[in-house]
Amino acid sequence: MNVEEFRIYCLSKPLVTEEFPFDETTLVFKVAGKMFALTGLDSPEFKVNLKCDPDRSAVLREQYESIRPGFHMNKLHWNTVHVDGSFSDKLFLELIDHSYDLVVQGLPKKLRDQFG
Repeated sequence: MNVEEFRIYCLSKPLVTEEFPFDETTLVFKVAGKMFALTGLDSPEFKVNLKCDPDRSAVLREQYESIRPGFHMNKLHWNTVHVDGSFSDKLFLELIDHSYDLVVQGLPKKLRDQFG
């Protein structure tokens, strides 16, 4: 997976927007205004920060060396996911879906109802 494939996949989900919050080197994806994915565009290695529940992130870190704790401004549970030869596109898409679903679950009921 590359940045453009990642971008297209994120934007295919309901109510997702993208923005450059700091400068044109960081791309953020939000669902209903809440961030679920972030990637830097200025690094030679494609890296993505994705929201992940603590239990799942601990299991993933045991299975994959390239998943490690990451932090963002809000200091919630984020994982920095390095896409490299150890990742299948299927796993990467599952991680994006998990992050998206966590954010949707945390939205107020009125907004969640828009997702069906």
